[in-house]
Amino acid sequence: MDEVKVSNTTELIKIEHELAERGIGSDIAQKLMDIANEARKYSYSPYSKYSVGAALLAYDGTIYTGVNVETAAMTGVCAERNALFKAVSEGNTKFLALAVAGGKHEFVAKSCTPCGVCRQVLSEFVSDDFIVIVNDDEGHINMLRFGDLFPYSFGPGNLK
Repeated sequence: MDEVKVSNTTELIKIEHELAERGIGSDIAQKLMDIANEARKYSYSPYSKYSVGAALLAYDGTIYTGVNVETAAMTGVCAERNALFKAVSEGNTKFLALAVAGGKHEFVAKSCTPCGVCRQVLSEFVSDDFIVIVNDDEGHINMLRFGDLFPYSFGPGNLK
């Protein structure tokens, strides 16, 4: 199993504790990353040639996959939103973690994180402690808190 890399030891302990409380170990993080990488095969990205796959873990244990889909008009949907929309369309709105893998052709990019639009959409359904899992060039797994990726989000709480 690949090692889990985060920015510092304190952050690692905090993330591992949060994951353990939710039943997510580094083995589950690796499984989600493997599923996201496998999903990339179905990406429709003929223009950018940048394929992205996502694996979204719901509280009930269901894993939803998604891929990026591009169009000639340069509109499309990212893998993360595809996975989220699939889950919501099936009645699931509570999530634990999201793995994202992307890159040109067979190459897996370092830290392929959700774009700004995906972060905004995710903020509708997840807390700051939601875990986003990404790969780096050496194949290590990085686990990031959503609140660190999107610290000043505008979400449902802002409309109360």
